[in-house]
Amino acid sequence: MAKLIKPSDCPKCMPDWLATFGDLMSLLLCFFVLLLSMATMDAKKFENAIGSLAGALSVLEGGSRPQVQKEQEMSLETSTRETRAKLKSENEIMKTASAINQLLTASGSPEVSVEEAEDGFILRLPASLLFSKGKAQIENDDARLFLKRISMVIAKLPSEVNTNIIGHTDDQKPDIDSIYKDNWQLSSARAITVAQELINNGVDAKKLIASARASYNPFASNDSEQGRAKNNRVEIHFVSLDKKEKEITKKSILDAGQ
Repeated sequence: MAKLIKPSDCPKCMPDWLATFGDLMSLLLCFFVLLLSMATMDAKKFENAIGSLAGALSVLEGGSRPQVQKEQEMSLETSTRETRAKLKSENEIMKTASAINQLLTASGSPEVSVEEAEDGFILRLPASLLFSKGKAQIENDDARLFLKRISMVIAKLPSEVNTNIIGHTDDQKPDIDSIYKDNWQLSSARAITVAQELINNGVDAKKLIASARASYNPFASNDSEQGRAKNNRVEIHFVSLDKKEKEITKKSILDAGQ
């Protein structure tokens, strides 16, 4: 006689809701497959994507580069050209400074120096190279030749580079018989003289700025003769006027005035 099985002895089966859930997932899968089959591929975007990937990884070949990538490369190329022009100008000035330094070292005068700045570079000329003590007239032919070489370098600089000529002195007042009443007059006269000499050698006057700091920006200590000789100088600042930096500066100034 067969054994009767009680309902409680039956193995547990899959819940009823799980079958419904499985059917729903199958329907959703079919729905998305149908959408994909009806979609059209944008060939241009696909080509640009492949080109961008090829340029980034340097693995794939073919494909065109997106416009954004082309603009970035053009910007990088322009920046590279400007950097090369700056380095070339610095090298030319360094060569000129090195040549004149050989003469200055033999005579015991302070050396010409070139220093890189945040927005360009600075050429420092000892006043003894250009002027007699307490004067602002260039009477030395070697000094005129040196400034002529500098003029040739300035002429090759990019149009966005300005040249700022700044006169400096030590803390000693001009002699009582000097035509200059104080160091402000002496330093400004020397800066203007150098600017005029550069203009005479063909430099565009619009690219030049002449200013003076008297004894208020010393390069060395005024306690020794050597220090005072270094402080008596004319600096030529080569400043890059980048358009983006100019706009930022202009905006900051306008904001400060409000």
